[in-house]
Amino acid sequence: MHTLTDQQSTVGQDTFPIKGTDHIEFYVGNAKQAAHYYQTAFGFELVAYRGPETGVRDRASYVVQQDKIRLVLTSALGPDHEVAHHVHKHGDGVKVLALWVDNAEEAYYTALERGAESAFPVEKMEDEHGWIKTAAIKTYGETIHTFVERHAYHGPFMPGFVAKKSELEIVPAGLRYVDHCVGNVELGAMNKWVQFYQDVMGFKLLVTFDDKDISTEYTALMSKVVSNGNGYIKFPINEPAKGRKKSQIEEYLDFYRSAGVQHIAVATDDIIYTVNYLRKHGVDFLYVPDTYYETVSQRVGEIKEDLKELQRLNILIDRDEEGYLLQIFTKPVQDRPTVFYEIIQRAGARSFGKGNFQALFESIEREQALRGTL
Repeated sequence: MHTLTDQQSTVGQDTFPIKGTDHIEFYVGNAKQAAHYYQTAFGFELVAYRGPETGVRDRASYVVQQDKIRLVLTSALGPDHEVAHHVHKHGDGVKVLALWVDNAEEAYYTALERGAESAFPVEKMEDEHGWIKTAAIKTYGETIHTFVERHAYHGPFMPGFVAKKSELEIVPAGLRYVDHCVGNVELGAMNKWVQFYQDVMGFKLLVTFDDKDISTEYTALMSKVVSNGNGYIKFPINEPAKGRKKSQIEEYLDFYRSAGVQHIAVATDDIIYTVNYLRKHGVDFLYVPDTYYETVSQRVGEIKEDLKELQRLNILIDRDEEGYLLQIFTKPVQDRPTVFYEIIQRAGARSFGKGNFQALFESIEREQALRGTL
């Protein structure tokens, strides 16, 4: 089953206004080394830091940024810290999906009135650059949404952080903004969390995929995509479906030890440049066999890009009623087979690459077989 609602009809009627993704915070084992990885492999620039040198004794955080994408990489400075416990259980993973809002206090209390559970109350932070308000609610697993109100702040990131720049000469990879973030939840929990985003945050159901859409001979999953009113925030939510072998969602849940963020899709205007850059800087991607490209032209029709270049780089192609898209998926960016990235270029298409699901799943299954977890 596949449905696509009219996203434009919701614009202007948003009951929970969100301006965009403010930042994504990872809890990691070694934030300094993780920051170096994102600079050298993905072309992010180091822009801010918080740690012992700034008066924070229990953790260190590095902020890296590329265009509108801002990542915060945080590690604990002792074994009993909540960040250390999170990393011990989950490995490196996403803790915070932070949302940029006009009024953090209003967003927070509206969410609580609609049934959300608080992660932390409204907090106002100030320094010489102005002030920021934040508050947070819980979502699937141990993931939280932090509401960030920053119109009165002009510093490098937030109060408590100082501007920091690396000596590395960084050339951007062409990544522009977060297109969508995908969550994996336990069997039977998908509809609960879809309902949460609809009831609490006023999101609309955008797309539904069932196990007939996303399956191979061995594995399958179910997925529903929710979106806020202006379409800037899109959250696909996956759960396992019955199959002959262990699905990628079950493998994720086994290694992450709970529901959590599976992958982050980041947009580019030139996927050929971006993927060339990432490959040359050591980013590993899933492999799709050349047979995929034998019939792709008949399926997607005419595109502007050179098909031979797309094939050389293993970039997938799909089309919907609005246009086409190009996408490719990295392998997990840590040793546990959990979080990975999608690189996506949209040429009008608003969908999520349904025509590529078969090839993508078979590619993931090949990696699972190598790990002995299929």
